[in-house]
Amino acid sequence: MIRACALTDLPPGEAIRIDGTPPVAVFNADGVLYAIDDTCTHQDASLADGWLEGCFVECPLHASSFDLRTGAPTCLPAKRSVRTYPVLVQDGVVYVDTEANRDVA
Repeated sequence: MIRACALTDLPPGEAIRIDGTPPVAVFNADGVLYAIDDTCTHQDASLADGWLEGCFVECPLHASSFDLRTGAPTCLPAKRSVRTYPVLVQDGVVYVDTEANRDVA
């Protein structure tokens, strides 16, 4: 598990990027937290910089959209999924299990 941020630093509708290998984006979608690979599978763009709508994030470069629950792309040009990671909130701190699903994608 890696520490992402304090829960108060991630209000609903916002995202943060955690640098690492791979970089991970953590989203607060109306109070539900999701973590996915931060890099769009179509082109090298940070999904944390994208537009969040419900459980979906749109890539800021070419409008590919990904389902935060599954990592699956929901429209072209992206064709490959991003990995998803479990998120845990403990004592007001957001953690991401970056070891889970490392071999998927």
